[in-house]
Amino acid sequence: MACPSCRSGLGLLRGPAASSTLRQGLFAESTTTTTARAAALSFSQSSRTSSRRSTNLSQQQSRRIHTTRPCREGESGGGLAGGFRKLLASVAGNQSSSYIAYGATQRIYKDCAKQADYTITPEDRKAGRVKETADGEEIGTGNGSIWHQEFGLLPTFSTWAHVTMLHLYLVVVRLRCLDKDAHATWQAQLVDHFFHQAEEKMDRTHDMSSRVMRQRYLQDLFVQWRGVVLAYDEGLVKGDAVLAAAVWRNLFKGREDIDVRTLATIVSWMRNELKYLDFMEDAGLALHTTLFKSKPDAEFSVVDKLVPSLEKSGAAADVEGVAAAGEAEVKASSQKAAQKPKPTPKFKTAA
Repeated sequence: MACPSCRSGLGLLRGPAASSTLRQGLFAESTTTTTARAAALSFSQSSRTSSRRSTNLSQQQSRRIHTTRPCREGESGGGLAGGFRKLLASVAGNQSSSYIAYGATQRIYKDCAKQADYTITPEDRKAGRVKETADGEEIGTGNGSIWHQEFGLLPTFSTWAHVTMLHLYLVVVRLRCLDKDAHATWQAQLVDHFFHQAEEKMDRTHDMSSRVMRQRYLQDLFVQWRGVVLAYDEGLVKGDAVLAAAVWRNLFKGREDIDVRTLATIVSWMRNELKYLDFMEDAGLALHTTLFKSKPDAEFSVVDKLVPSLEKSGAAADVEGVAAAGEAEVKASSQKAAQKPKPTPKFKTAA
């Protein structure tokens, strides 16, 4: 770079016009550099703003899978129901909500467990009056439930467990409409209540004092519970024939003497109860005294009613043939199913 004296001499040699041109060139270079720096700064700020907008948009678009509508039809967002809905949505968020979930699920579970309950008194056991099935399963005294009286199920541990699991399944399907964390917490509480009472029945009702034996049967029962959920889920998706086959395998143990009318009645009742639970508000899970609208035998009138095509053609005499075809469809669907019935725990009197 030339010194000031040299630049001054060069300006004198070139004249005023050349000197002015040189200064303009130097100024233009400086302006270009400043403009470039400003453009770079503006681009950096724009990039950060765009990144923040992209992050906000991504956060807005991402949502949990297990969600339900903020408000159902005819449901307000405030008041007592709204407050309970907030508690339901944040069940896993704080300790007080966990207590609410425990109390509500305990009440729901008791409603499920009483449907096919039974007893075996110590007096009958001491007197040797406790009967057993061909498989060695103890038979108790039923509570007059339609599952024992109308559907011909024996008052045993297996019957009680599968009827209870059937009702629990209907509740679990409704709980899937809640927030993911709330659904997981409520389902876990329901399952815990079930297995606690199952172990209590093994100990007190069936006199199974060995904890090792109880744990082994509880493990088998847990496998059956998971199989029940998968089988009924498949039936809900694939149709009534598959659902009836799942009920036949699990609840009736694949007995060949079961009337297809009974299976159709239970399937119709399950569909009706799921529809009723779907229209129930979220707060109703904690407020209602019972979550079940009716008993299964109420669906006999629906099953026995002829479809319009049969009524118009006057083919009432072919009802038995239609029932036989339906039974064949159920058996065919059951044969294709991958799930096989698990061996039933045989609770015998301890020596």
